[in-house]
Amino acid sequence: MTRTLPALVAVASLSLPVAAQSEPRLLWGDTHLHTTYSSDAFSNNNLVADPDIAYRYARGEPVTHPYHKARVQMATPLDFLVVSDHAEFLGVTRHIYYDGIDTSELGWMDAAKARFAAWVLQRYIGRGEGRQLFVDVLPEPGDAQDAARAGQLGDNVSTLPPMPEVEAGAWRVITETADRYNEPGTFTALIGWEWSSIPGGSNLHRVVVSDANAEQAATFQPIGLDDSPYPEDLWAWLEETANASGVDFLAIPHNSNISKGFMFDTRTLRGEPFSEEYVATRRRWEPIAEITQIKGDSETHPDLSPEDPFADFEPYPHYIQRWHTPYKAAVGDYLRPALLRGMQMEAELGANPYQLGFIGSTDAHTALSSAEEDNFHGKMATDSIPVNKQLGWSDEEEGTNGWAMSASGRAAIWAEDNTRGAILTAMKRREVYATSGPRIGLRFFAGWTLTPELLAAPDIYQQATRAGVPMGGELPAVVADNAVPQFLVQALQDPDGAPLDRIQIIKGWIDGAGESRERIYDVAWSTEREPGADGSLPPVADRVNRRTGKLPPDAPGAPQLLAHWEDPDFDPGQSAFYYVRVLQVPTARHSYLDALAMGMDSAADYPDTIQERAYSSPIWYRPAY
Repeated sequence: MTRTLPALVAVASLSLPVAAQSEPRLLWGDTHLHTTYSSDAFSNNNLVADPDIAYRYARGEPVTHPYHKARVQMATPLDFLVVSDHAEFLGVTRHIYYDGIDTSELGWMDAAKARFAAWVLQRYIGRGEGRQLFVDVLPEPGDAQDAARAGQLGDNVSTLPPMPEVEAGAWRVITETADRYNEPGTFTALIGWEWSSIPGGSNLHRVVVSDANAEQAATFQPIGLDDSPYPEDLWAWLEETANASGVDFLAIPHNSNISKGFMFDTRTLRGEPFSEEYVATRRRWEPIAEITQIKGDSETHPDLSPEDPFADFEPYPHYIQRWHTPYKAAVGDYLRPALLRGMQMEAELGANPYQLGFIGSTDAHTALSSAEEDNFHGKMATDSIPVNKQLGWSDEEEGTNGWAMSASGRAAIWAEDNTRGAILTAMKRREVYATSGPRIGLRFFAGWTLTPELLAAPDIYQQATRAGVPMGGELPAVVADNAVPQFLVQALQDPDGAPLDRIQIIKGWIDGAGESRERIYDVAWSTEREPGADGSLPPVADRVNRRTGKLPPDAPGAPQLLAHWEDPDFDPGQSAFYYVRVLQVPTARHSYLDALAMGMDSAADYPDTIQERAYSSPIWYRPAY
């Protein structure tokens, strides 16, 4: 049974000190956004929304939607954005559709492939069936290791002709546009792309983020799945390119929830055991991972965390492959189990391969970074109107649709400045967190001598980091007898969002027998509730109006929650991690708002409401050996 304890501090009346958020700065952004240059975005009716539109929308400017052409606008601008188009066939589908192919310069076989590619685009996109094209070119299901060895890309994708000049031209447009919109200190446009390995339908995608400018980016062309499906080869490319160009990189795994257990496995994709070098390399290039985005939440799953009543959040039980395969959650698919697995592997390997911070982003393919339930433009441009979101993506039985997608997420970064270098540095030290969309303010510290009074200190960051560590850090080993770690949490509701329900601290540890354990503690909450006899806190009331989808002015919840908490079950001889999960009160899900708009009572099997949330990056403790 999951045990919870009453909060040591649970207040909703104090205001967070302004100075407490002055150093470093809290920046909001999206590290994962696709434009018309991604072939799957183009084939799903994003025929026009390019990086220019992506940056304008992110900066709060009005733009026209690529599908229905209405004016759309983000209410609150972002601080930074990464346009992360797929490296594979970058801009090729768009080029063939608009400009055709001069087959006279190709060999016979390539000319035949070019004619086939043009026919495919005419048949699908020209008739408005680009969504089916996307489904048809997906890989067939199979074992990821076997598929990687076979180099499977999908039958129709593999027929595309080599067009390096087109890819180079698209990369030049993307990087030069980023430089044009980059304003250090005001708005940061980071240059990046997506490496899209998907052997046998196992999602092993990474978003690559750099601190490069356009001139530096012109010295390389992004690595893609068509170069290699193996993460080790991606990291080797990053190493070589960083040394040659002076550019710094990192890679962010995403959608581990549909990796079929391979994202956070105990062996490499080549089937080899982890080596010391492999662990060190992975830790260097992948310090953080996406925990939430449009294709579902990757924190944990009810089958893996059966005692967590909030584990069943925005599930996405659909693999990215041509034929339907029943979904099965695996330990290697989710971040909480991966953190536990990493601590177990550390005992054998001497280092933790999965000491990961958490970040959220959208993965929208519309060029519009929309993560708000009431302003969600869908995964693909086609899904921007309610009736299309309701429809399935193909004739395949039990396939996905737009309502299966989550209006998520946001990347929150505590950085010294709003610049490319400062943002990348903050990511590398894991001083980042994720939300499912709302801009929930969150701070999290741990130390051995932190006191409740620090929660009201104007210089909380300086004091807390002198005495301890912020989110993403490692708590020094205990040196005093009977010492217990102290934690400080500040959570503030989105100024334009819903009130907060509770703060939870999630603990994972390795017990004396080497087994992984987890426990959820409610440490602060709103409204007059008390834990029941079993220690669980009753749910907050659902006050969503079932006709308008809105909350009433007197909705329950708190504008802010503060907590000072000690681990009552601390064992100095056991490795552990701690992270914060902040829950909002229930609000209307985008699918329910669509259903209301279409005069329906509900969105079929999708919930009326959800509890949006924030996830801090973990703080780790390891004993002194």
